[in-house]
Amino acid sequence: MSDRVFRLMERHQKLDDALRLAQHRRAADPFEIARLTKLKLAIKDRITRLLRRPRAAA
Repeated sequence: MSDRVFRLMERHQKLDDALRLAQHRRAADPFEIARLTKLKLAIKDRITRLLRRPRAAA
């Protein structure tokens, strides 16, 4: 796994944690939840693209 993918996975996990906290707040902000969800999905898409990309032969 490349360093770039690893960093994206870490960021995805942090967003997941932040999203979980935001959803369980008493006065949850739906716009904040939507923003975090959108960011999390965008990072997941980037990870998927990087992992599917054919690797150059060394």
